[in-house]
Amino acid sequence: AAKRAAVELGIPTVPGSSGGVGSDEEAARLARDVGFPVMLKAAAGGGGRGMKVVRAPGEMASALAMARAESKAAFGDDTVYLEKYLERPRHIEIQVLGDGKGRVIHLGERDCSLQRRHQKVWEEGPSPALNAATRDQICETVARAMREIKYLSAGTVEFLYEDGKFSFIEMNTRIQVEHPVTEMITDIDLVAEQIRVAAGNDLSLAQSDVKFHGHAIECRINAENPVSFRASPGKIVHYHPPGGLGVRIDSAVYHGYAIPPFYDSLLGKLIVHGKTRGECLMRLKRA
Repeated sequence: AAKRAAVELGIPTVPGSSGGVGSDEEAARLARDVGFPVMLKAAAGGGGRGMKVVRAPGEMASALAMARAESKAAFGDDTVYLEKYLERPRHIEIQVLGDGKGRVIHLGERDCSLQRRHQKVWEEGPSPALNAATRDQICETVARAMREIKYLSAGTVEFLYEDGKFSFIEMNTRIQVEHPVTEMITDIDLVAEQIRVAAGNDLSLAQSDVKFHGHAIECRINAENPVSFRASPGKIVHYHPPGGLGVRIDSAVYHGYAIPPFYDSLLGKLIVHGKTRGECLMRLKRA
């Protein structure tokens, strides 16, 4: 529904399949039409799972099998779709909040371009790649699209941004790991607002109530080997989180906590806020 609304409002999308791909032959035909390289993506989830880049026809069958297997294991659904793979885009996402009655506001954008294995590790807002005019145009366009479908809850509309052009890729209809970035630059508790509209209440905020101030950066702290990125479970023998003005830690770990091997490697998030991006970077380095 989000993609249809985006297309109707003239937002370009990344070329690819309109739904899940069926046979290997269909995937190969679509890839030829779109042009290599292409990306296979799990329809039922995210977080980098079930995603494979295919650069040549001979790689399609094995990549499709692997993407389906990963998607089935992670999400219980082996449906995958195909889209054109952009080589060097920025990942820009727009935070929205709607009450299901046609009232929707946007809360600006986050830049999540720094990733490993297609998983975000660094998110910031506002994006250093956008100017004010571009930001206002894409954010209001997204808000209009969400009003068209009477969107309910917090949500994020995600784009790839390359050569000055936005291409819609997906919508996450949930709160996201990186939501503190938006909270820090707007002073709006997104989780509280999400609960409020889920309970059937009207949206308590108008677009004019949303004011942006300063810059925020979030770093994901993972239980991983910093060179190989292999998961590294075990006991935390020393834990001393940073603090101070503009420093926020979202985590459940503590001194002596045993990191289990069964789940995602994310341990916590370090979020810093500053008046400027430069101040934010210095505060992040210290923290």
